[in-house]
Amino acid sequence: MIKGAYIHIPFCEHICYYCDFNKYFLKNQPVDDYLQALDREMALAVDDGIETCLETIFVGGGTPTALNARQMAFFLESVKTRLNPHDSIKEWTMEANPENMDEEKLALMKQFGVNRLSIGVQTFNDRLLKAIGRAHDRASVLRAFRLARRIGFDNVSLDLMFGLPGQTAEDLKASLKEACALEPEHLSIYSLQIEPRTIFYNRLKNGTLKLPDQDMEAEMYEYIMDFLDAHGYKQYEISNFTKPGFESRHNLLYWNNEEYYGFGAGSHGYVQGERVVNAGAVKGYIRRIRETGSARTASHPVTPQEKMEEEMFLGLRKIDGVSKREFYRKFGRTMHDLYGESIDRLKSKGLLYENDDRIALTRTGLLLGNDVFQEFLLS
Repeated sequence: MIKGAYIHIPFCEHICYYCDFNKYFLKNQPVDDYLQALDREMALAVDDGIETCLETIFVGGGTPTALNARQMAFFLESVKTRLNPHDSIKEWTMEANPENMDEEKLALMKQFGVNRLSIGVQTFNDRLLKAIGRAHDRASVLRAFRLARRIGFDNVSLDLMFGLPGQTAEDLKASLKEACALEPEHLSIYSLQIEPRTIFYNRLKNGTLKLPDQDMEAEMYEYIMDFLDAHGYKQYEISNFTKPGFESRHNLLYWNNEEYYGFGAGSHGYVQGERVVNAGAVKGYIRRIRETGSARTASHPVTPQEKMEEEMFLGLRKIDGVSKREFYRKFGRTMHDLYGESIDRLKSKGLLYENDDRIALTRTGLLLGNDVFQEFLLS
């Protein structure tokens, strides 16, 4: 059963220096045509009975809040009509940037059923915000958060980053203190990753980007875990922390290796045993939807071996790890049948621990997650 839908809004008013997501400058883009195509893509999915089983919707980007109020109203009406006609969705998240969150757009979101916001903060330090190419400042974060609360949003997540160029341990500590002072329900905190086709990648190659070393980044991560635990935020995934009951239902679909729809340009989905990808270019996406009703450009039937591998390396991202009982229920084989040697080796290195039902990362394993995940690739 497909429980979730991801929807991609690829437009941005400003491109951040580290971003490698599928995004386009908003100016001169055929936004209205894109939203019409998106409506059609979702409508065709409804014909397959999608509305009877969806539990979560996640709207990401790009910058969904870059839409103007008229476009936002059309989009929200489309999503509600196509995917949530009976108000049965348990979690509907919209990503939002502080600089383009206003009262009208937030009120529209609330009106149509959005019940969770994910605000891209990254840091509360104005110097660092400028250094990573963000368009907002600390004051606009505070304004946007308070506005969201006033409109009635009681499930708000803040995105932060660490390992930024020029970021010190004190910078990180100050941002964590400010974030916790706002008392959001959820925090996502990611280390900076340098990806090809980004401004930072080019700067790294030409030697003009200076980053904290690996030891300092590890110290930052450990400080994050300890600080947030002391402030009432339970870590439930490598990069995610929550107050009780506010885990991201949608992201748990990914980490539990469950199926979900992907709508919009460049979106990925996992549908009926296949990993699928939509056309990334906005005009190409619109053309394909108009001509065929589908924007799919690639699909890959997931083999039984791949499903088991994904169950392990996605599930191990969760602090609770992977259930032996659930693994056997899904695949008819035990983890130790397939991965016994790897599990024993990782346990001996102190990277995994095991109890009667679960295998999970240790504290040290959290610092070396990628090394652990590679052990569960059989091919």
